[in-house]
Amino acid sequence: MTTNLQRRRMLVKSAAGITILAPTFLFMGCNSSSTSPSADSTTTESSSGSNTGGSSSSGGSVETTTDWASGGTVSITESFPDDSLFDAGSNCSVELTESLTEGPCYFDSDYRDDISEQQTGLPMMLCLQLVDSDCNPLSGYEIEVWHCDVEGSYSGDSSDSVDGNGFNSSFCTGNDSTALAAKWFRGIAVTNASGRVNFYSCFPGWYSSRAIHIHFRVKSNNSDQLISQFGFDDDFVDAICSTHPDYLSRGEPDTHNSRDTVFDGDEDELFNIAQNTDGSLLAWKRIIIS
Repeated sequence: MTTNLQRRRMLVKSAAGITILAPTFLFMGCNSSSTSPSADSTTTESSSGSNTGGSSSSGGSVETTTDWASGGTVSITESFPDDSLFDAGSNCSVELTESLTEGPCYFDSDYRDDISEQQTGLPMMLCLQLVDSDCNPLSGYEIEVWHCDVEGSYSGDSSDSVDGNGFNSSFCTGNDSTALAAKWFRGIAVTNASGRVNFYSCFPGWYSSRAIHIHFRVKSNNSDQLISQFGFDDDFVDAICSTHPDYLSRGEPDTHNSRDTVFDGDEDELFNIAQNTDGSLLAWKRIIIS
């Protein structure tokens, strides 16, 4: 199966050896992969780097060399790419990462690498690097992420939370009993010497009035340094939501970046994306703070 987003491709090679794809699109089908993660996939870095079908520094273009995987993080067999990933997809001359609203669906979560809790969806490696305004990596910082599931619902088990006063349970979970008993797609990791954290997750779904996005929070010594959100390119989102078996029942989102109530899809607000050889999604971004 292919989408109608088939346009001419223009490829160049980056210094990191990752294929950068100009703003063009070639999406293939969406069959499921059912292999389990290998032992190496739990490591923070891979000495061989990322084997990707294509990527884009602006977050929009992905050339797929295999069908997109399905079924959640159990389908991931690749190791996380090494730190050269961020050299290919980031530029340290850009402005500081903008602070954006926390939103009503936050409560503090746990330290863990796989935040999916076996939920279904397009499996995703989520890689973030924290640096200062001179692009020096910042180690020992907490980076917390949270996002909704494929149906657009947030998990709602805030019973162990010490920071959930603003959590709007009804809005975020729809009072769904499964969501209320879960902590899916929430997690915390501590940056290493390279300023790096990695999470196993799934590509989020959408809910009305918001473009698809992932929230994140940066803390140092239990003090907030930044709260913000990153999104995804509209064409990529539409292609996944209209062709991938875990998303197509809901179709394309009703809100795109240009009409979003929080951000407008500026390049600095979008993830860089690529397809791993196992069919999973690789999403990465550099966070720059003062």
